Amino acid sequence: MPQPSPIEVHAIGVVRSPFKTTTGMPIQTVAAAGAPACLDVFPAYAAGLRDIEGFEYLFLITHLHQATEKLEVIPFMDTQSHGVFATRAPARPNRLGLSIVRLLRVEGNCLHFEGNDMLDGTPVLDIKPYVPALDVRSTARIGWFEQGLAKLPTTLSDDRMR
Repeated sequence: MPQPSPIEVHAIGVVRSPFKTTTGMPIQTVAAAGAPACLDVFPAYAAGLRDIEGFEYLFLITHLHQATEKLEVIPFMDTQSHGVFATRAPARPNRLGLSIVRLLRVEGNCLHFEGNDMLDGTPVLDIKPYVPALDVRSTARIGWFEQGLAKLPTTLSDDRMR
């Protein structure tokens, strides 16, 4: 199979976070409800923020700049290895992250939010509004997460994804 052509993307901003290392930080935004951060949107993209204050939650699509790329991982909420596409582990091809954060306020090009599960300096590739009528699906089939979710409230990141 031929290698796909490279895709070029550019950061639209960076996250300013109190988390300087991955060890000990929350592993999902739902477990980081009160963890604050700011997304500094670069001036060239500021016009794209118009009307964003009308949304309570946002999707942030990020580049997990300090993660490695693996196809099999032992996720933070389990002790068994899984294919990376069956996990939300940061060690994955292309190192893309997806976080749902609660927008608190907009000050110029800075989006203050909580629900921060990102490292300081995380490049943000895109922002999309979270709209429950479009984004929420009810399901009973959640794979190995059915047992792993009980560990979420007390599980923090460690160095296993390096």
